[in-house]
Amino acid sequence: MPENHAVLPPSIGELIRRGTVIPAHPLALDEAGRLDAVHQRAISRYYLDAGAGGLAVGVHTTQFAIRENGLYEPVLRLAAETAREWTDRPVALVAGVTGRTPQALDEAATARGLGYHAALLNVAAFRDTPEADVLDHCRRIAEVMPLIGFSLLPEVGGFHLSYDFWRAFAEIDSVVAIKMAPFDRYRTLDIIRAVADAGATDRIALYTGNDDHIVLDLVVPFTVRREDGAEDTLRIRGGLLGHWSVWTRRAVELLDRVQALPDGGAVPADLLALDARVTDSNGAVYDARNAFRGCIPGCLEILHGQGLVTGTRCLDPDERLSPGQAAEIDRVRRVHPDLTDDAFVEANLKRWLADDGLSIELVA
Repeated sequence: MPENHAVLPPSIGELIRRGTVIPAHPLALDEAGRLDAVHQRAISRYYLDAGAGGLAVGVHTTQFAIRENGLYEPVLRLAAETAREWTDRPVALVAGVTGRTPQALDEAATARGLGYHAALLNVAAFRDTPEADVLDHCRRIAEVMPLIGFSLLPEVGGFHLSYDFWRAFAEIDSVVAIKMAPFDRYRTLDIIRAVADAGATDRIALYTGNDDHIVLDLVVPFTVRREDGAEDTLRIRGGLLGHWSVWTRRAVELLDRVQALPDGGAVPADLLALDARVTDSNGAVYDARNAFRGCIPGCLEILHGQGLVTGTRCLDPDERLSPGQAAEIDRVRRVHPDLTDDAFVEANLKRWLADDGLSIELVA
């Protein structure tokens, strides 16, 4: 009987359903614009020691241009090898998969061959395409590996999909989670309602990608009421976030605190107030004032300040910090020092940067 590649290993399935921190992995480049494998691996080690339950690689924060620069396979391979070598606990490996169907099938097959567990499926290449065609594409990729749906805001290349799309998407058996990142309350609720109406609440874990609303996404119960009066209450279980690519130790502590709250219990006022402070920090890191143009360099700026990368260089030389963004990042560091994990990184950086005989073939 052929192996079913669209089923998660039990330990990974349990981890994703319970909810965990999955940072969107950045790309470390050297001064010549080549993959800096030592710092790339150090970032993965940082996330693992910080307590992240997964790594999302080949996603927006990793820079989509890794594909045209021959870096998709090397970058995914390095993260997977690091996870296996650095820890013996289960780590959910999530591969960004994008492009039209032939490209996406190739990427999913590559990721599966490297030991990745699920594909975060970006359908941005299907903008202005009938949603029925987008669903056909999703079903094709679902034959290769389990899917995590991805609602991506238009400002960074995505487009909005309807409730009807998400309802049909949730009926695909190998969908294990959805990352909701429309940065829009109405469209976030559309996805939650679609999962409930599809009867998929036990199978599909909801993850926030709404970097502008992280804390409240995690603490608020979402009650879906149907016309017959029946109700389903859903929770967003974890986050797959670019914002969690920085200060990751604090993200893990935040989710631990949220998950420790008793069902139906009061949410402490200081936890509710944390939402605005995290959003303020994200506004600087993600360059919200400039339609998120500096979001990737902003993440790299934090990591650079901690010594985890050597600079903020991106594959696209025009992708850089916006005017005034560095000053805004410095401001949030000063006013929200408890949201940073600088001391944790400083105490471990030398160990994470240790070469240990690193060898990887690079195509760049």
